Amino acid sequence: MMKVVAIVPAAGLGVRMAGGRSAQGTAPPKQLLELEGVPILFWTLRKLAAVRRIGQLIVAVRGGDRETVATRLAGEDYRKRVSLVEGGESRQESVAKALGQIPPATELVLVHDAVRPFVEPALIEKVIETAAETGATIPGLPAGDTVKQVEPAGAHHGSRIVTTIPRERVVLAQTPQVFRADWLREAFERAAADGFRGSDEAVLVERLGHTVTVVMGSDRNIKITKPSDLELARFLLAQEAGR
Repeated sequence: MMKVVAIVPAAGLGVRMAGGRSAQGTAPPKQLLELEGVPILFWTLRKLAAVRRIGQLIVAVRGGDRETVATRLAGEDYRKRVSLVEGGESRQESVAKALGQIPPATELVLVHDAVRPFVEPALIEKVIETAAETGATIPGLPAGDTVKQVEPAGAHHGSRIVTTIPRERVVLAQTPQVFRADWLREAFERAAADGFRGSDEAVLVERLGHTVTVVMGSDRNIKITKPSDLELARFLLAQEAGR
């Protein structure tokens, strides 16, 4: 069985959750907001820990949150599999710092959003299994709406449509994203050398010329980023509790 390490970037401030203002010093970041008394981050970690193929979880947190997370982690039965590292100013920096802590023998690295607590173990397993064959895999959902490419049309005119992109050629990327460890290390090194910033790990690996495969994601695998997402999250949590 391939050695798999999971990285969870959890150092964000949650600006959108705070209504466009920095959450620092005013409210917990979104990953530490509670659902039924448990921080979102820990609902996420429990899902990842349920997959025994994942031998270690490395969580990148803000320096000011480290003690809070460590204290809460002490009560979790999977705590011995979790390491905490201080994250960076961006997601990419946080993942890079965590990547620097993975054991040398690691073969696959899984990266998952701290605020996707409803990912199902079966999906995690599917992405790992596919990445073990292809080297790089992400889950994605087909676009349900018509997709338009736009560009700014001026301060008072919003944007203008450049072209309509066929929906069958578009997927909405989710996590967990899983990669060969050597590919991901090289991708981050190249991005740092080039000063390139990507919105996810897949785009960094794509820049190396590697093919990233896509498996079907899940509608339940939502990313909690704004206040309106919390209502749906409570509904999904109640569903899970009733199973």
